Amino acid sequence: MLEISDLHSGYGEAQVLHGISLNVGAGEVVAVLGRNGMGKSTLIRSIMGLTPPQIRSGSIAWRGESLIGLRPHNIAARSIAIVPQGRRLFASLTVTEHLTMLKSASARTGWTVERVFGIFPRLAERRHHRGGQLSGGERGMLAVGRALMIDPQLILMDEPSEGLAPVMVQHLEEIVMGLKREGLSILLVEQNLYSALAVADRVYIMETGRIVHQGSAATLMQETEMLFRRLGVQ
Repeated sequence: MLEISDLHSGYGEAQVLHGISLNVGAGEVVAVLGRNGMGKSTLIRSIMGLTPPQIRSGSIAWRGESLIGLRPHNIAARSIAIVPQGRRLFASLTVTEHLTMLKSASARTGWTVERVFGIFPRLAERRHHRGGQLSGGERGMLAVGRALMIDPQLILMDEPSEGLAPVMVQHLEEIVMGLKREGLSILLVEQNLYSALAVADRVYIMETGRIVHQGSAATLMQETEMLFRRLGVQ
């Protein structure tokens, strides 16, 4: 469904991505792993058109249609949602207001407020609290719930486990697997190797803006020497 081919992009004179090619199929979770500063977030921004890097060459296609040059809201209108790094919530808006920015609270089709509260009961308890009053875990839940409210077919998740306690990371993994069972496609950018491998079908590893390794998550789990060399984990 998502096809990126030989993508080169960067900011000003600095080139960040050097010939990135990857794809995400229907109902598939694909993880992009790498250390800090390897270009993972630039990849997400390139797809979504957010603070867009200059795309020098290559293609980004969603269901056969090019996304290059489209504004973020036009990309979102094509059923592509984002859970951005850092959550990017509005401190003054309540949980419910975040969830109803783009869909009425009275909606009864697709993802609804009550359906989001069903998978995140803690948000239901905090529905009247403002974004600035939430804990890190609650903010993570809300960022995912907000993305679901546009009824996406593809979700881009940029470091969703960042700053979460282990129990919340496990809950996030369960949510991702549940979304996969419902047929959603997910492109997951992560530094948390073991969390990513727990949910992903396939994995790409990035170094200095290049894909240096790819394969199934099950196979990658066995390649401990390569993981240590590329990611510094054992």
